[in-house]
Amino acid sequence: MTAEFHELPYAHNALEPHIDEETMKLHHSKHYAGYVKKYNDAIAGTDLEGKPVDEVLADLDAVPTELRSGVRNNGGGASNHEKFWHWMSPEKTEPSEELLAAITSAFGGLNDFQDRFKQAALSQFGSGWAWLVIDGDGQLRIVSTANQDTPISQGLIPLLGVDVWEHAYYKHYGPGRADYVDAFFEVVNWDKVSQDYSAIK
Repeated sequence: MTAEFHELPYAHNALEPHIDEETMKLHHSKHYAGYVKKYNDAIAGTDLEGKPVDEVLADLDAVPTELRSGVRNNGGGASNHEKFWHWMSPEKTEPSEELLAAITSAFGGLNDFQDRFKQAALSQFGSGWAWLVIDGDGQLRIVSTANQDTPISQGLIPLLGVDVWEHAYYKHYGPGRADYVDAFFEVVNWDKVSQDYSAIK
């Protein structure tokens, strides 16, 4: 299947003051839209048009060599951002008891998780993402990926991710990636993360 461009589930200014309106407009209408278009252009006329994007990303070795780079970068960008928009909300939410118990078991508590997640985001050299994932054993893990690589390509299931490309924060926070990640925690849609965790478990 071709990737689809979706509107945000909230207004561009809905996450202010944590994520500013101008950044959201550029991030959504330029960067995300660009990934969707370039992915669709890359797979046009191939067998990949009939497969969901995440299914393609889960088996990059099956993608023809001449298409693999474009699929990895732009398919990853489309998939990652489609999830990213829904991992944020203007409404204040909290993890479910089930998810909080799993986070506490894996990391020691919600604050400990946030500290480790933030460190993964700050330690990612250059552009990339930090993720909370479920591995093949059903355990929660924190990982990071470069550029638009997705944990899906590593056999992991992403539950939460933060975009640490400069376009995600530089207009508002400048080089302050740490401040941006702190702000991200203020808008995490824990209802969505909790629902996805419950569905997977």
